[in-house]
Amino acid sequence: MNPEQTRVLWRLPDGMDEMLPRQALALEELRRSIYDLHVTWGYQPVEPPFVEFLDSLLSGTGRDFERQTFKVTDPISGKTMGLRADMTPQVARIDAHHMDGSDIARLFYLGTVVRAHTDGIEKNRAPLQIGAEIYGHAGPQSDVEVIRLMLSVLQRAGIDEIHLDLGHAGIFRSVCDEIGLDEHDQAELFSLLQRKAVPDIQTFASSLGLSLETQQCLSKLCGLNGDASILADAPAQLKALTNSTMTAALNELREISDSLRAGLSDVNVHVDLAEVRGYQYHTGVVFAAYTPGAGSEIARGGRYDGIGESFGRSRPATGYSADLKLLMRLIGYDRIAEKLGPSSKQSLGSQRRGAILCPDHVCDELKKTVEQLRASGEVVVTDLTGMNQSFCDRAIRRKDGAWLVESL
Repeated sequence: MNPEQTRVLWRLPDGMDEMLPRQALALEELRRSIYDLHVTWGYQPVEPPFVEFLDSLLSGTGRDFERQTFKVTDPISGKTMGLRADMTPQVARIDAHHMDGSDIARLFYLGTVVRAHTDGIEKNRAPLQIGAEIYGHAGPQSDVEVIRLMLSVLQRAGIDEIHLDLGHAGIFRSVCDEIGLDEHDQAELFSLLQRKAVPDIQTFASSLGLSLETQQCLSKLCGLNGDASILADAPAQLKALTNSTMTAALNELREISDSLRAGLSDVNVHVDLAEVRGYQYHTGVVFAAYTPGAGSEIARGGRYDGIGESFGRSRPATGYSADLKLLMRLIGYDRIAEKLGPSSKQSLGSQRRGAILCPDHVCDELKKTVEQLRASGEVVVTDLTGMNQSFCDRAIRRKDGAWLVESL
């Protein structure tokens, strides 16, 4: 086989990656730590299927992932199936079909998703998605809990500097209702606000024949970002656009911001009233976490009440998601053990002490010794070649009628 044919065989699709042992070990240690963190917060794990029939996978809010979904034909049923591009709609189905529904449900998930296209600056098309949802509670207290959990995950992963952005989908919805925008114009205004293109917003507002006061309010919306004090200024700045929906959204944002700032002295909380990401399905607060050195958000979420309606049970819901692969790349896999440390004798962190070389010898006594060492968290490697392995710093040797561990 010529070199060119070899290169073709080893080539991976764009956005797909593979990990070598050190990277995979670091990612697994991070995964275990984050998994356990969710359990200690009272969240229960769920594991949706990797492939589903397309009509189920793209139901409700899943429609927003239609472009990102790989599609295949099921050879058994002949129906079209899709590889999950996001797990949130799947978890909504689990809550609607399998949970009791009479109480609050705290669920979390951790698994690989696959996307047909890259998402923004991050080029990975197979993220290891971690996320958590609260179903059955409509108040801002559950939003605060989810945000705090998300920030705890980032801190546990070793992200030292976190900036939290808060917005509210109700603000954009109220603006659209107040000036009577159709679906096309809503999409146009959404794009302009995301880019904070004030001159273009003025031109857009003028083309709609809006009053001068309303045009000025739309332009001011772009500048209403900063600390929580802007929430007090917003009603006067947006007077021509203020209605009951806007007032409720501002009050909710104020309550959430106050609750977060009370216990997050090490996190920079930023409010942006023009942040309208996911307005098609978000119904309340939206949030995203950033850190220097990352080109886009490293975690995000928000409230999406009614997400389970298409599955037969409409419940208030709020949640977040992040990509563990991205977090690992940001902090570097060599720092994960340093940041996390061994949480128990069984931790993968113990493997970084080195390994123990074991003779390739059939003996019940030796077998028992090896089992005890492995049960205590030690790494024991069978010597198949008669040559010391470079990563082994100790060895099991027969001495005075017993099998003992000695330094090499």
